[in-house]
Amino acid sequence: MAVDLSFYKSDLSEEIRDEGRAEGAVRRAAEDILEILDVRGLDVPEAVRERASDCGDPEILRRWHRRAVTAPTAEEIFEDE
Repeated sequence: MAVDLSFYKSDLSEEIRDEGRAEGAVRRAAEDILEILDVRGLDVPEAVRERASDCGDPEILRRWHRRAVTAPTAEEIFEDE
């Protein structure tokens, strides 16, 4: 019995995979920010966790990631936003 696998090679299938990869990258970026803050021993309030996790903009997450390395408090990664 032959199985039609053409969907998995289609443009729609590739688009779905690309969207999933992008969502995964954004989620991982937010997790990385929170991990940096945790490793640095900073208090990370729930509001900071939610804001980082809810952000879907990779550029903003990159800025926050850089700030997370040196910010004196978790809240200060959001300065100028």
